Amino acid sequence: MTAIPEDRALATRAELEKRFAGLSLPNRLYIDGKPVDAADGATFDRISPRDGRTITSVAAGDAADVDRAVAAARKAFESGVWSHLAPRKRRAVLQKLARLVEEHAEELALLESVDMGKPYRDALAVDIRVTVQTLDFYAEAVDKLCDEVAPTDRDTLATITREPLGVVGAVVPWNFPLMMAVWKIAPALATGNTMVLKPAEQSPLTALRFAELAGEAGVPDGVLNVVPGFGPTAGAALGRHPDVDAVTFTGSGPVGRLFLTYAAESNLKEVSLELGGKSPHVVMEDAPDLRTVARCVAGGIFFNQGEVCSAGSRLLVHRNVKDELLELVLEESRGTVVGDPLDPRTDVGALVEAEHLERVLDHVNGAVEEGARLALGGDRILEETGGYYLEPTVFEVEPGMRIAREEVFGPVLSVLTFDDADEAVRLANGTDYGLAAAVWSRDLSTAHRLARAIRAGTVWVNNYDESDVTVPFGGYGQSGFGGRDKSLHALEKYTQLKSTWIKL
Repeated sequence: MTAIPEDRALATRAELEKRFAGLSLPNRLYIDGKPVDAADGATFDRISPRDGRTITSVAAGDAADVDRAVAAARKAFESGVWSHLAPRKRRAVLQKLARLVEEHAEELALLESVDMGKPYRDALAVDIRVTVQTLDFYAEAVDKLCDEVAPTDRDTLATITREPLGVVGAVVPWNFPLMMAVWKIAPALATGNTMVLKPAEQSPLTALRFAELAGEAGVPDGVLNVVPGFGPTAGAALGRHPDVDAVTFTGSGPVGRLFLTYAAESNLKEVSLELGGKSPHVVMEDAPDLRTVARCVAGGIFFNQGEVCSAGSRLLVHRNVKDELLELVLEESRGTVVGDPLDPRTDVGALVEAEHLERVLDHVNGAVEEGARLALGGDRILEETGGYYLEPTVFEVEPGMRIAREEVFGPVLSVLTFDDADEAVRLANGTDYGLAAAVWSRDLSTAHRLARAIRAGTVWVNNYDESDVTVPFGGYGQSGFGGRDKSLHALEKYTQLKSTWIKL
């Protein structure tokens, strides 16, 4: 991504509020290349978590709207306007779309920040930057994909070709609304599919604006459709639709199970799931600089308000360094600034909605009732703003406690102690999830052994949450299955293999 001008990154809250007030907010469905109202005219209010105020009303799609969107996507796919387009031409369109996202980076970051509560600074520097990188990566991959010729006998020619699945439904979460949508959109479009996207009802604005930019970039009508709405209506309709060939979902475990049911009840469409996590830091006695560890632990749980599926929500630390490290973590946590997402000083913004804040507080209160030691935080703050803010929270817990096992999805850290590497591995693997983990050790052999023993899709060693679009993302166990997001491996989710056997 091009360098962000300094005046954008360091704009004051008043300046950002003024810029947001000047935006024309996208609030209609995007079907067959144009914004449209819901078939029944229904809308829902988008309430900003920063101050509890309604910022716009958005069209609420339901089954009838999903039918329209799927029909448009099917028509576009069968016509070949995108699926048969020369790879270099699809590449050019996706590259143009990446440049448009760059040009509109400030607008998209403002929409993301006000819509779901994350700091504008992070939305600009992380979400939009990664979105552009993802588009560029898959654009470059479009015309590098080659088919195969099998090594059969000389009297036979057997080819193995990758073909697009057809119409792909994507249902994405509210915590990284645009970035995670594009993790799915870019590889699906790169391989020639058409799509219907249902963004989370808590954060639909950037998806709708992105669809408009896609049309401007030259994505043909019907290739990318966006239907905001609610899970039991629009989401279920997409999951059950008989003319959708695959659904890719990122979100909670219970909803992921619903999509498996929807597929079974309809046409056995392919389903890929990226679900929750309860990711551990495993800090060995010989861990490098504990100040660095503490900084990464705090960042790993408080970034994006802890609303991250791979958040480092468990700190597993060797007993001999536990007291020193915990004090450093508390020091880092006390220095974390919670505040208005548009304030450039803010490190932790608002939780996405009042209901989610209550769920997180329920976990906090439950931990206290179970006997966990509250070392820091635990309270709602800044209530006078009307927003949904929680102070950074740290517990010392026991392995069997609910807060040590279940995903909280908020700025809440659980600290557990171990005595040796075997116990550390048992604790790390002691949840239903297996999305990510970190190992902190100076010993290369120890790091390798633990990384192999921990059942997680990503294991960081002496760092946390570092990533790149070239590296796959996904998990083990109840963190999901069906293929990975990111990297060239993601292309496998959106293609199918065809063998052609020719007798010579």
